[in-house]
Amino acid sequence: MIRAKTAYRTWRDRWRRLTARKYFWPAVLTAGLAFSIAADKYDFVDLYVQLIIIYVGINIILTVSLNLINGYMGEFSVGHAGFMAVGAYTASLLTVYAFPPGLQQLLFPLAVLAGGLAAALIGFLVAIPSFKTRGDYLAIVTLAFCMIVKSVLENIDAVGGPRGLLGMEKLTTLPWVFFWTALSVWVIRNLVYSNFGRGVLSVREDEIAADLMSVNTRQVKIIAFIVSSFFAGIAGGLFAHALQFINPRMFDIIKSTDVLIMVYLGGIASIAGSVIGAVIYTILLEILRPLGVWRMVFMPLLLVVLMIYRPRGIMGLRETRLFEPLSDLATITLWRQKKKEAPDGAP
Repeated sequence: MIRAKTAYRTWRDRWRRLTARKYFWPAVLTAGLAFSIAADKYDFVDLYVQLIIIYVGINIILTVSLNLINGYMGEFSVGHAGFMAVGAYTASLLTVYAFPPGLQQLLFPLAVLAGGLAAALIGFLVAIPSFKTRGDYLAIVTLAFCMIVKSVLENIDAVGGPRGLLGMEKLTTLPWVFFWTALSVWVIRNLVYSNFGRGVLSVREDEIAADLMSVNTRQVKIIAFIVSSFFAGIAGGLFAHALQFINPRMFDIIKSTDVLIMVYLGGIASIAGSVIGAVIYTILLEILRPLGVWRMVFMPLLLVVLMIYRPRGIMGLRETRLFEPLSDLATITLWRQKKKEAPDGAP
């Protein structure tokens, strides 16, 4: 037992030293991108497994972006499916009708980016009236927004109406999903640990005190909501070109509930928790696929159990060392060294 503990501490210290090096994340991202390109080109990974990995990446984007609002800012939004729908339909309309034939694959990144920008614009319009109020009103507004988007899409024949929209090529590949997933995690992680991110956290802890300390709380809320909506639109564009078919029913309140489950399963205010929640939920859905419609009963039930026994989720309000800034890690390491060197009883 003593040897096992010693070995564990040794490997833990080595891992901490490795992750604290500046070249760790560039090496990991380069290796991940190389693997995704090779898997997509040479098909040494089963196509079904590739599709699951693609869905995991899309769900990570959705979860991390919603966690910025529900976790870090302390508000409660249920309209992520609506922003995802805006991004999905915008990107799909561009690749099906606007882009010249044969150039869809080359211009696909622009379509996804356009979907994100369209969702961000809609998010801005929703945020302006929403953040004039406080409390649970954001949940009501975003719920209404999600229902409005679904109803509007069902009544526009130009985008397929209730039948849906098809004709998109399968442009969502492992490399693109890896790129957008890494970008979303990197942007939101840097946003959270920036001065602006401290303002977001202050809104969650005490909005009135933050306002008194010269934090422009309304501006902080709106910008955070725009960023969250942008990445929901990105996820929608990727989702549409992975499935090659979309209809309004895919973006109803059930889809928003799925994202909420992933957020609260992994843990609020935790990027690592968002990744964990998205991975567990996506894989668990596939494992439970033989249950048919009953799996859609089990997953909301999982959310109820989480709210009762672990309301903050697996990593709630905690972060792994992988996502913490190197400056914070250096400060913590220095503090631990001084604590070990200090005599017993010293502060």
